[in-house]
Amino acid sequence: MGALVAVEGLDGAGKRTLIDGVVTALRARGLRVDSLAFPRYDRSVHADLAAEALRGAHGDLAASVSAMALLFALDRADAHDELSKLLADNDIVILDRYVASNAAYSAARLSQAADGEIVRWVGELEFDRFRLPVPTLQVLLDVPIEVAAERARKRGELDATRALDAYERDGGLQNRTAAVYRELAERGWRSPWWMFRSDDDPASLAARIAEIVAR
Repeated sequence: MGALVAVEGLDGAGKRTLIDGVVTALRARGLRVDSLAFPRYDRSVHADLAAEALRGAHGDLAASVSAMALLFALDRADAHDELSKLLADNDIVILDRYVASNAAYSAARLSQAADGEIVRWVGELEFDRFRLPVPTLQVLLDVPIEVAAERARKRGELDATRALDAYERDGGLQNRTAAVYRELAERGWRSPWWMFRSDDDPASLAARIAEIVAR
């Protein structure tokens, strides 16, 4: 069974770029590595419903924090078998977002801290009830909020399918989410965390992950 690594961070933090670099570096070490991104847009009805709600569809669905969190959780629950196969076939599986993203954004929407009720509920729902695998390591890509926001804005201008949604347009929400993410990392929520900053060398993250697998 492979090691599961979840990379977390704000929209526009650079998660995909970092993951691509780490996957390349780990494969160069001879490790079997694959990746999966959540939400699984265009593959999961739950993820697509959530995306549509964040762009104004489905009435007042987006107004409910718990309903949105449940849709994102159901997307991951539906991917349980796919994730299990990836872990069986690889030494390392790297996820672009996972359960902590649901916890962080939900808590931020409710102005709760990392030790609040919604974070506990998300963890119990996804890890305990849906029995999703707990990450071996969670990595927080911690970049300045204004940098992440500018990247997300430019990405939306270049690709109409990635135009900013309601979460991404809310600067206050992004600030609060970043704060909750840091609290989750400091508390070691559900598994060990490592803080990765934008000026860090991706090779150092690849080395850290390889070290964990070797152990």
